Amino acid sequence: ALASKATGYPIAKVAAKIAIGYTLDEIINQVTGKTYACFEPALDYVVVKFPKWAFDKFVYAKRTLGTQMKATGEVMAIGTSFEQAMMKAVRSIELGVDSMNLKKLEKLSDEELMKKLEEVDDERSFQVYEALKRGVTVEKLHEMTMIDEWFLNKLLNMVNLEKWLADGELTEEKYLTAKNYGYLDSTIERMSGQKCPMHKQAVYKMVDTCAGEFKAETPYFYSTFDEENEAKQFIERTDKGRKKVIVFGSGPIRIGQGIEFDYCSVHCVWTLKELGYEAVICNNNPETVSTDFDTGDRLYFDPLTKEDVESIIATEQPYGVVVQFGGQTAIKLVKHLSDMGVRILGTQADSVDAAEDRERFDEILEKCGIPRPQGHTVMTTEEAVAAAEDLGYPVLMRPSYVLGGQNMIIAHSEKDIVEYMEIITRTLIENPVLIDKYMMGTEVEVDAICDGKDFLIPGIMEHIERAGVHSGDSISVYPAQTLSERIKNTIVDYTKKLALELKVVGLVNIQYVVYNHEVYVIEVNPRSSRTVPYISKVTGIPMVDIATKLMFGATLKDLGYESGLYPSADYVAVKVPVFSFEKLHDVDTMLGPEMKSTGECLGIAHTFEDALLKGLVAAGFDLKKEGGVFITVRDTDKQEIIAIADKFSQMGFELYATAGTAGVLNRNMIATNHVNRVSEPEPNAINLLESGKIHYVISTSEKGRLPARDSVKMRRKSVERSICSLTAIDTARALANVLQTGRTIDDVELIDITKI
Repeated sequence: ALASKATGYPIAKVAAKIAIGYTLDEIINQVTGKTYACFEPALDYVVVKFPKWAFDKFVYAKRTLGTQMKATGEVMAIGTSFEQAMMKAVRSIELGVDSMNLKKLEKLSDEELMKKLEEVDDERSFQVYEALKRGVTVEKLHEMTMIDEWFLNKLLNMVNLEKWLADGELTEEKYLTAKNYGYLDSTIERMSGQKCPMHKQAVYKMVDTCAGEFKAETPYFYSTFDEENEAKQFIERTDKGRKKVIVFGSGPIRIGQGIEFDYCSVHCVWTLKELGYEAVICNNNPETVSTDFDTGDRLYFDPLTKEDVESIIATEQPYGVVVQFGGQTAIKLVKHLSDMGVRILGTQADSVDAAEDRERFDEILEKCGIPRPQGHTVMTTEEAVAAAEDLGYPVLMRPSYVLGGQNMIIAHSEKDIVEYMEIITRTLIENPVLIDKYMMGTEVEVDAICDGKDFLIPGIMEHIERAGVHSGDSISVYPAQTLSERIKNTIVDYTKKLALELKVVGLVNIQYVVYNHEVYVIEVNPRSSRTVPYISKVTGIPMVDIATKLMFGATLKDLGYESGLYPSADYVAVKVPVFSFEKLHDVDTMLGPEMKSTGECLGIAHTFEDALLKGLVAAGFDLKKEGGVFITVRDTDKQEIIAIADKFSQMGFELYATAGTAGVLNRNMIATNHVNRVSEPEPNAINLLESGKIHYVISTSEKGRLPARDSVKMRRKSVERSICSLTAIDTARALANVLQTGRTIDDVELIDITKI
């Protein structure tokens, strides 16, 4: 994908045609429409690919890079020079930086910095940059890192430019040089401490595979600071009088914001074309379908930041923009675009703010009479400790405005809160921290479509794991299996009230928790969510297609849908998360409110157990029918584990457990072998896991973010030995029920999802 997008040469299409017998001189290059595939691409630009790692989520993970891939995604940036492309890549990767300067590296001593350079981790390019700033020579750095001197000299150019900007008056010459190096106006002003003497708008150049030798038919564009705007010329040349709509993509794939959002963006573009609009895509991820040259009418391969987007708006002059399909990346732009006077299609900026702002959202809930877990907003560690004592432990802590539960934890004590606030303040989060009372109930999720008057819920999804495990890491079941009619009706009623009160036009995602037979709202997101592709496929309702049509004035009634909950299907669909723990060393596999899964699988069958069996096998679980089960659970789970352990015992599994758990099971007449903890003398739990006797581990002992804890070491060992490890009681119960049916993957029926 990267090679295709970087050169504009459709490698996979050409390869497919060669496979069925065409030769290169018979295949027309679709980008130019004139040249043939044997005409190799000529480039008049530079491309930088920058990987996206998940280390911002996994604070204690081992960050060193080696022969095993650890990145979850990537961005691609195009520029007329390496410096320009590099600056764009750094902005696109969403690290919260707009240059090669990483704040935390500035605090290191020279000695510490040199030691870091020897380790090779994800911040290596920033470390090299910091070393150049401190006067380390290119030759010395080349010797230490083996990075080619060409790259080091380019980084040195950027270091010298920044010194020049900081020295003396900010002249037009300095400003224009910095712009050509890819610096934003805001960055130039910060580095020079002066206002920019002028404002130069970016122009757009074409990726056409032939360095401008032929006129391209389906081009895509990148920004630069030359004189000629090829995008504007192309728009004028091909203008058919149709209204233009820009769709903002979701940027790099990472935990919490994956390919699901690209699915939404692409389906939106297809619907826009069907409605007769010109669909323009803005995204920076080469791995996506949205950045294929033939998905939209035009494509801009650029960072999704406020200033970068302004130039696209100025060039395109669109009828409106769509931000609700690009995840948090696009939603962050909504206020800025709205302030610029750009028409936001669908839910407006004010509604997005109302859903994210704790005080405004509480007012809406009060007005609608909808309960939510009690909570406080805090800025300091002292306030956080006081709030937690007021609510009573355990509490859920998270910064506002996040996706994928980033930096979220459940705190059981004051010690947890202090440790957490240290991490938060270290990453310099400006937004306040939200503290909620943690409710251990059933989590339920709804994706709804609203036209401002009527609403449609394609289906209610129930999570197997109780609240506290992130929705993206839970096994999600459609239709809900254990909810009473009263609870379902309450959920439908609350969804209607919230969608109408927030003036949603398009999609809205709402998460609820059912606790002591009452429904509470956890959060509302007035945008597409990661479950939209799943629920669209298993209900047969084209959610993105409908939502896009509603943005242009259609109503649900026009499209043939009644208001309310859509009738449930006669089968069960289960979405099972997929994890990459074997690649992320020292990460605790214990599931919690911070998302850890990197993908998902789908199982569909006529019964819940068969659907779950399909989903688990697809997700890579090796479902053994015999062997050992090792159990170690926290005190609060000890009563619940008895029935689950009994099921495993009756199926003929040999049970092993640490002292506390073994005592409870043996007292309840379930024969269990006692095993020493990791920190106790050998033979202990680690030796048992290495023996090959164990096929399942059930471990819910207290979550430790620190890799040194016993429970973390044991869970890591089960990952290294490829042992199926379950860290939630509910998952263990579901697995036991599946195994009890005695069915295997050969017994379950195939279901054609296209016939749904």
